[in-house]
Amino acid sequence: MPLLSRRDLLASALAVLALTRPARAIHRCAHHARHHRAGGPHPTPRPGVNASKVIPDTELAETPEAIPAFDEVRQVPEVVDGIRCQCGCSSREGYYSLLSCYEGEAMARYCEICQGQGRLAFRLHRAGKSLDEIRAAIEARFG
Repeated sequence: MPLLSRRDLLASALAVLALTRPARAIHRCAHHARHHRAGGPHPTPRPGVNASKVIPDTELAETPEAIPAFDEVRQVPEVVDGIRCQCGCSSREGYYSLLSCYEGEAMARYCEICQGQGRLAFRLHRAGKSLDEIRAAIEARFG
């Protein structure tokens, strides 16, 4: 078997890496390339909404960098449920609010925009900001 050149070895290693984690990279790139920032009104938080449908940390093993966002959203589901996601996932079936991005297929596993909005909502809520102030800050940063 012939030895590979440094260039061929690097190319092979990159190809293997791409094949081992394609879902995340393809999903993130294709999603942001196809979708524009969402427009329209923010949803009204649903009475009695809770975090029971937010994906647990045990299901986030492939995306450990998303765990802090999920942990924070679980603490303020009533706030996150009143925010329209700015990445374009509002066009997805079953979508209601940013909270939807953390449930079911959990778009927020891979989407840095969904994660950023959830974390910002958490921090601003903890700082005593109203839902309207949180919405405005999210629109200013992600809109």
